[in-house]
Amino acid sequence: MGEKDIMDQEEIYSKVLRAGRRTYFFDVRSTKAGDYYLTITESKKFTHDDGSFHYKKHKIYLYKEDFTAFKEIMEEMMDYIIDEKGQEVISERHQKDFKKEERDISENGTASGSFTDVSFDDI
Repeated sequence: MGEKDIMDQEEIYSKVLRAGRRTYFFDVRSTKAGDYYLTITESKKFTHDDGSFHYKKHKIYLYKEDFTAFKEIMEEMMDYIIDEKGQEVISERHQKDFKKEERDISENGTASGSFTDVSFDDI
């Protein structure tokens, strides 16, 4: 592999977003013609029962000619999700509720307040 090939594979500019067991890598790279493109890599850590682990990676290559449409659709999708579901992350809320319920059960042996009485006549 020549020196130019090595230069083509180097990142020009990079950012990392760590999000729990997922990590996102945003890398600006150079084509052989000297133009730039973006790679977005999701790396997700999986732990085995014996404590060993491995990573699964998924990569998207995004070229300049697609930037405008990609950005518009991405913003539209994110706005839609926020408009429909709000900013709160539901899985975090459920995790907090689950931990609170575990504390309630361990303190008084029952899951008080965690169920609602429902009359089937109302259905």
